[in-house]
Amino acid sequence: MSCLDLVRESPIIRTPRVMQLEGMFGLPAENRSCEQWSVNLPLQDRSWNIGLIVGPSGCGKTTIARELFPDQIVDEFDWSHEQSIVDAFPGKMGIKEITGLLSSVGFSSPPNWLRPYHVLSNGEQFRVRLARALAEQSGLVVIDEFTSVVDRTVARAGSCAIAKTVRRRNQMLIAVSCHYDIIDWLNPDWIYQPALNDFQWRCERPTRPPVSLRIVNVHRNAWNLFRKHHYLDSSLHKSANCFLALMEEQPAAFTAVIYFPHAQSPSYREHRTVCLPDFQGVGIGNALSEYVASLYHCKHNYTSVTGHPAMIRHRARSPLWKMNRKPSTVQRQAGFEKHRKRRIPTSRGRLTASFQYIGPSRREDAQRFGLI
Repeated sequence: MSCLDLVRESPIIRTPRVMQLEGMFGLPAENRSCEQWSVNLPLQDRSWNIGLIVGPSGCGKTTIARELFPDQIVDEFDWSHEQSIVDAFPGKMGIKEITGLLSSVGFSSPPNWLRPYHVLSNGEQFRVRLARALAEQSGLVVIDEFTSVVDRTVARAGSCAIAKTVRRRNQMLIAVSCHYDIIDWLNPDWIYQPALNDFQWRCERPTRPPVSLRIVNVHRNAWNLFRKHHYLDSSLHKSANCFLALMEEQPAAFTAVIYFPHAQSPSYREHRTVCLPDFQGVGIGNALSEYVASLYHCKHNYTSVTGHPAMIRHRARSPLWKMNRKPSTVQRQAGFEKHRKRRIPTSRGRLTASFQYIGPSRREDAQRFGLI
């Protein structure tokens, strides 16, 4: 049981301006300002993973959280100004464990893993900070100002990814926030509202709200927004057909497709798929990839080679994909990946897996996009 009777007092120096203010608004003449809370959180009554302390600014959220959980609340970490963020995680963690944790909280951008903390966006810093807190504190983690520094669309996507990670790792997180829009996405086991002094356990709840995407066919120039986040190469084949997924009219993910000529069995191949870091963790990249695959499946076979661990895991479990080659290294380089003047980085020497799309086709949508 987390119980707290808390009083906060501060002196009032009764200057002429203060006395004028008292007269203007009929305030009593006091020498001290006092706030008090009586809090009762029955957190020992049930097992739980995620809690939310939520309410407007000034209602006492931070004061209560810091008083109840002084050793668990996460303040800002020390970050190196030069070293990559992966070097800030505990020394006992292996690189696969670090990158797996970063991916699981929705920050799945290998090029950005190499950068120092201070150059990351607010959304990226938010997720990295949480990943490090989960890595360093095996028990309860309390995060103040949860999602306060990020765009609200990004906040909802991030909350969903973080909640999945906390539950999968069987850890405990208390988010302290003034934003009610994250409730359905964070899906907490309990909510406490200091402004109402109201605590509620939440019963069995559905999964996160559905994500609505608008998918459009775009010019190759759209790649410029995504190229720096691709884990292999920033180039784009000049014949690529490109698609963009918009979440609430914000660019979220990109997929490009190229034709693979073959005398007996021509096919289409996924060339690039990237989801922006702010929107990772809710399945947008995989949803766009599979939607585009269903368009081209109307014409020929559709294949994809990927080395991204999260995408390999997803496709290995999905009924929409068949694994043609298990994760392994490729010893030879495909001819169409060569350039007359320079050699473009490929999957040679890296661990990759090959997949073929076997899900349903969307013929009407393919016609609407002018593909058939």
